Amino acid sequence: MSEAPAATRSLGTVGLATLLAAGLGYPLLMVTARVFTTADNEVFLTFWGLVFGAGSALSPVEQEVSRQAALADVAGRRSGFGAVQVVAVCAVAAVLLGVTVSLPPVADRLFGDGGGTIALVAAAAVIGFAFQFGLRGLLIGHHRVKPYSGLVVTEALLRAVLLGALVVAGVTGLLPLTVAVAVGSFAWLVFAWRGRSLVDLRSGDREPWGVVARRMFVLVLSAGLTASVLTGYPAIARLFQPPEESGALAAMFLTLTVARLPLLLLSPVQAMAVPAVVRLSVDEGGRRRLRALLAKGAAVAVGVAGAGAALGALLGPWAIGFVFGSDYAVESWVVAALVWSSVLLGAVMLLAAVLVARKHLGALVSLWAVVAALSVLVLWLSPGDIVVRAVLGLVVAPTAGLALGAWLVLRERAGGTSHEGR
Repeated sequence: MSEAPAATRSLGTVGLATLLAAGLGYPLLMVTARVFTTADNEVFLTFWGLVFGAGSALSPVEQEVSRQAALADVAGRRSGFGAVQVVAVCAVAAVLLGVTVSLPPVADRLFGDGGGTIALVAAAAVIGFAFQFGLRGLLIGHHRVKPYSGLVVTEALLRAVLLGALVVAGVTGLLPLTVAVAVGSFAWLVFAWRGRSLVDLRSGDREPWGVVARRMFVLVLSAGLTASVLTGYPAIARLFQPPEESGALAAMFLTLTVARLPLLLLSPVQAMAVPAVVRLSVDEGGRRRLRALLAKGAAVAVGVAGAGAALGALLGPWAIGFVFGSDYAVESWVVAALVWSSVLLGAVMLLAAVLVARKHLGALVSLWAVVAALSVLVLWLSPGDIVVRAVLGLVVAPTAGLALGAWLVLRERAGGTSHEGR
């Protein structure tokens, strides 16, 4: 039997599990929008953004462990100590982040007075993600598709069932519901036994700890910069919010989660973009077609962003109130701006995939560093209330990112696409 149908089925299984897990998060936000006050929901959404933003930053753990596991699987052996090193290094990084977030000045800024307990819950969730991604990488690298998909769905389902049960029981405090969210990060414990037989700690594939740390630093830094303008943005915006404007960002945060929803569907497109770029880059004619395709794509993205912004301005305020409740009134310009931001971020993510395909890791990190830095600088230095500043940061950053990303990928001349590591 050909391996292609089996690979297609595996991709379909994993894709379905990923979409189902992502989709389970939105009903939770609809529920919490109705059981919390706007001020408390703003804190909850900050917690949500911090946990899942940090989780996105740690996603390279899965990628690196899966790479090592796949190499071991092809060689007919178990994964070695190198996979453990990757998880250990990133777990230490997660602990350091957790300690930082739990410091009283930071915790109180993020979660309000006395927010230290919620900060500790967030720290625990982030540390749990380091191990969860490690196990996921081990399973998928050794082609254990069913347990991998089971873990992905169980994480989201555990979170949804526990939070839903608490709400039904009338337990609607911030602390118990944030704990319910954090529990999902430890779903890996249910599947840990599936990974034991896939690891041989006596294997000689270990590397110097410094080499592992440096490699993972670059990968996590790039993912973290990306996450700062995606799932993690609410936590960053909250750091710059004056105390007297507490609760003002809740409706904007919810609108942002809806506007970012299409980006969940972009991962398969990114995965297909990398091999497509590699194939088109093998000869001069292909490189010419690729540059033309990328230039047209960037122009189309701007057009789609404009049309989406107009539609968002027309229907967005009604849709947000209908989905999340009448307490969350949002102005038309906010919806329009966030839709514009999301479409252009999608285009930047595809341009980043081109840089990945060309192995231009320096350019990739630079691109996301500029996008992240611009969003923070605009949020920090621009005039206006916190909503205006937060939205403006999300408009300026991806707009500039699209221009920079297009320049980075279109500057190639017909003869040069092999500058690895640039």
